[in-house]
Amino acid sequence: MEIPSTLNSGLQGFQKAQETAEKAAVNIVASTTLPAEQQNITISDEAIGEVSNEGNSNEIPDLNQELVNLKVAEFQAKASAEVIKSADDALGTLLDVTA
Repeated sequence: MEIPSTLNSGLQGFQKAQETAEKAAVNIVASTTLPAEQQNITISDEAIGEVSNEGNSNEIPDLNQELVNLKVAEFQAKASAEVIKSADDALGTLLDVTA
């Protein structure tokens, strides 16, 4: 069993926060824009699939939930940054002790 390093855990958490924030941003845009029929534009099936949560193009994401998801991603990024900072400080302390 491999135990991941603290730095890697922090980086993975930060990447997950970024993915969550990007997904929430896309869904916020989808929920605040007019449906394609009202805008007289055509959207490819691929673009609609990216915006909807479960691939259902008729489902509009809930704006309130996506705003909460965006805030959760913010806190997750802050926490991951603290983990990275702590790992850096611990590594610096270890190097100071051994030097």
